[in-house]
Amino acid sequence: MKNWAFLLACLLSIISGCSSSTIPPGAKAIENLDKTKYLGKWYEIARLDFYFEKGLNNTSAFYELNEDGSIKVVNRGFDPAKNKWKESVGKAKFVGKETKGMLKVSFFGPFYGGYNILSLDGEYQYALVAGEELSYLWILSRTKSIPDSIKSKYINIAQKIGYKTNELIWVKHE
Repeated sequence: MKNWAFLLACLLSIISGCSSSTIPPGAKAIENLDKTKYLGKWYEIARLDFYFEKGLNNTSAFYELNEDGSIKVVNRGFDPAKNKWKESVGKAKFVGKETKGMLKVSFFGPFYGGYNILSLDGEYQYALVAGEELSYLWILSRTKSIPDSIKSKYINIAQKIGYKTNELIWVKHE
Protein backbone atom coordinates (compact mmCIF):
# COMPACT_ATOMS: atom_id res chain seq x y z
CA MET A 1 0.00 0.00 0.00
CA LYS A 2 2.87 2.39 0.79
CA ASN A 3 4.29 1.82 -2.72
CA TRP A 4 0.99 2.86 -4.33
CA ALA A 5 0.80 5.98 -2.18
CA PHE A 6 4.38 6.86 -3.09
CA LEU A 7 3.75 6.28 -6.81
CA LEU A 8 0.57 8.37 -6.67
CA ALA A 9 2.43 11.20 -4.92
CA CYS A 10 5.16 11.07 -7.59
CA LEU A 11 2.63 11.07 -10.40
CA LEU A 12 0.75 14.04 -8.94
CA SER A 13 4.04 15.90 -8.56
CA ILE A 14 4.94 15.27 -12.21
CA ILE A 15 1.48 16.29 -13.44
CA SER A 16 1.45 19.49 -11.40
CA GLY A 17 4.92 20.32 -12.72
CA CYS A 18 3.72 19.90 -16.30
CA SER A 19 0.83 22.29 -15.89
CA SER A 20 2.39 24.95 -13.70
CA SER A 21 3.29 28.34 -15.04
CA THR A 22 6.04 30.56 -13.78
CA ILE A 23 7.63 33.86 -14.53
CA PRO A 24 11.37 34.54 -14.56
CA PRO A 25 12.86 35.98 -11.36
CA GLY A 26 12.81 39.77 -11.47
CA ALA A 27 10.03 39.88 -14.07
CA LYS A 28 6.57 41.22 -13.25
CA ALA A 29 3.40 40.71 -15.28
CA ILE A 30 1.22 43.75 -15.92
CA GLU A 31 -1.73 44.22 -13.55
CA ASN A 32 -4.48 46.00 -15.52
CA LEU A 33 -4.97 43.85 -18.60
CA ASP A 34 -8.16 44.17 -20.64
CA LYS A 35 -8.22 40.76 -22.31
CA THR A 36 -10.71 41.83 -24.99
CA LYS A 37 -8.35 44.61 -26.14
CA TYR A 38 -5.45 42.14 -26.25
CA LEU A 39 -7.28 39.72 -28.57
CA GLY A 40 -6.64 39.80 -32.32
CA LYS A 41 -3.54 39.65 -34.47
CA TRP A 42 -0.02 40.43 -33.29
CA TYR A 43 3.12 40.39 -35.44
CA GLU A 44 6.28 39.01 -33.93
CA ILE A 45 8.92 41.73 -34.20
CA ALA A 46 11.69 39.97 -32.27
CA ARG A 47 12.20 36.73 -30.34
CA LEU A 48 14.78 34.62 -28.66
CA ASP A 49 14.97 31.77 -31.13
CA PHE A 50 13.87 28.30 -30.09
CA TYR A 51 13.04 24.97 -31.70
CA PHE A 52 9.43 25.54 -32.78
CA GLU A 53 10.11 28.85 -34.53
CA LYS A 54 13.66 28.27 -35.73
CA GLY A 55 14.16 29.63 -39.24
CA LEU A 56 10.65 31.08 -39.55
CA ASN A 57 9.87 34.57 -40.76
CA ASN A 58 6.56 36.43 -41.20
CA THR A 59 5.59 35.10 -37.77
CA SER A 60 2.38 36.19 -36.09
CA ALA A 61 -0.01 35.19 -33.34
CA PHE A 62 -3.78 35.44 -33.36
CA TYR A 63 -5.78 35.34 -30.13
CA GLU A 64 -9.54 34.87 -29.85
CA LEU A 65 -11.86 34.06 -26.97
CA ASN A 66 -13.17 30.50 -26.63
CA GLU A 67 -16.64 29.81 -25.25
CA ASP A 68 -15.15 28.44 -22.01
CA GLY A 69 -13.30 31.72 -21.33
CA SER A 70 -9.91 30.41 -22.41
CA ILE A 71 -8.08 31.99 -25.33
CA LYS A 72 -7.48 30.24 -28.64
CA VAL A 73 -3.91 30.81 -29.82
CA VAL A 74 -2.91 30.43 -33.47
CA ASN A 75 0.79 30.93 -34.18
CA ARG A 76 1.93 31.11 -37.82
CA GLY A 77 5.21 31.52 -39.58
CA PHE A 78 6.72 30.96 -43.00
CA ASP A 79 9.57 28.48 -43.44
CA PRO A 80 11.57 29.70 -46.47
CA ALA A 81 13.73 26.55 -46.51
CA LYS A 82 10.63 24.39 -47.08
CA ASN A 83 8.67 27.13 -48.88
CA LYS A 84 5.59 26.56 -46.73
CA TRP A 85 3.62 27.98 -43.82
CA LYS A 86 3.79 26.38 -40.39
CA GLU A 87 0.91 26.78 -37.94
CA SER A 88 0.33 25.73 -34.32
CA VAL A 89 -3.00 25.99 -32.51
CA GLY A 90 -3.16 26.07 -28.73
CA LYS A 91 -5.06 27.31 -25.73
CA ALA A 92 -4.16 29.90 -23.10
CA LYS A 93 -5.62 30.24 -19.61
CA PHE A 94 -5.13 32.91 -17.00
CA VAL A 95 -3.08 32.10 -13.93
CA GLY A 96 -5.12 33.87 -11.28
CA LYS A 97 -7.00 37.08 -12.09
CA GLU A 98 -7.96 37.80 -15.71
CA THR A 99 -6.68 41.35 -15.30
CA LYS A 100 -3.12 40.19 -14.63
CA GLY A 101 -0.97 39.51 -17.70
CA MET A 102 0.10 36.10 -16.45
CA LEU A 103 -1.18 33.17 -18.50
CA LYS A 104 -0.23 29.62 -19.28
CA VAL A 105 -0.40 28.31 -22.84
CA SER A 106 -0.49 24.79 -24.21
CA PHE A 107 0.04 23.39 -27.67
CA PHE A 108 0.50 19.82 -26.40
CA GLY A 109 -2.34 18.53 -24.23
CA PRO A 110 -1.71 18.89 -20.51
CA PHE A 111 1.71 20.56 -20.89
CA TYR A 112 1.64 24.31 -20.27
CA GLY A 113 4.27 27.01 -20.45
CA GLY A 114 4.30 30.53 -19.12
CA TYR A 115 3.06 33.51 -21.16
CA ASN A 116 3.72 36.69 -19.23
CA ILE A 117 2.95 40.17 -20.53
CA LEU A 118 5.69 42.35 -19.03
CA SER A 119 4.86 45.59 -20.79
CA LEU A 120 1.98 46.83 -22.91
CA ASP A 121 1.29 50.30 -24.23
CA GLY A 122 -2.04 51.98 -23.39
CA GLU A 123 -3.37 51.55 -26.92
CA TYR A 124 -2.60 47.81 -27.02
CA GLN A 125 -0.31 48.22 -30.02
CA TYR A 126 2.99 46.90 -28.61
CA ALA A 127 3.76 44.16 -26.09
CA LEU A 128 6.77 42.61 -24.40
CA VAL A 129 6.07 38.96 -23.55
CA ALA A 130 8.19 36.52 -21.55
CA GLY A 131 8.01 32.79 -21.14
CA GLU A 132 8.67 31.03 -17.88
CA GLU A 133 12.44 31.28 -18.11
CA LEU A 134 15.08 33.55 -19.62
CA SER A 135 15.22 31.63 -22.89
CA TYR A 136 11.77 32.80 -24.06
CA LEU A 137 11.08 36.42 -24.99
CA TRP A 138 8.99 38.13 -27.67
CA ILE A 139 8.40 41.69 -28.81
CA LEU A 140 5.00 41.98 -30.48
CA SER A 141 3.26 44.68 -32.50
CA ARG A 142 -0.09 45.14 -34.21
CA THR A 143 1.87 46.22 -37.30
CA LYS A 144 4.95 44.74 -38.98
CA SER A 145 7.28 47.29 -37.41
CA ILE A 146 7.85 49.02 -34.10
CA PRO A 147 9.04 52.55 -33.22
CA ASP A 148 12.65 52.81 -32.01
CA SER A 149 11.46 54.32 -28.71
CA ILE A 150 9.32 51.24 -27.92
CA LYS A 151 12.09 48.91 -29.09
CA SER A 152 14.60 50.62 -26.74
CA LYS A 153 12.15 50.59 -23.84
CA TYR A 154 11.42 46.87 -24.20
CA ILE A 155 15.08 45.95 -24.63
CA ASN A 156 15.95 47.89 -21.46
CA ILE A 157 13.20 46.12 -19.48
CA ALA A 158 14.39 42.72 -20.73
CA GLN A 159 18.06 43.46 -19.98
CA LYS A 160 17.26 44.51 -16.39
CA ILE A 161 15.54 41.12 -15.87
CA GLY A 162 18.57 39.27 -17.26
CA TYR A 163 17.64 38.49 -20.87
CA LYS A 164 20.45 38.28 -23.44
CA THR A 165 18.89 40.80 -25.80
CA ASN A 166 21.90 40.64 -28.13
CA GLU A 167 20.58 37.17 -29.07
CA LEU A 168 17.19 38.46 -30.24
CA ILE A 169 16.16 37.43 -33.75
CA TRP A 170 14.61 40.38 -35.59
CA VAL A 171 11.85 38.84 -37.67
CA LYS A 172 11.54 39.57 -41.39
CA HIS A 173 8.04 40.44 -42.59
CA GLU A 174 7.55 40.46 -46.35
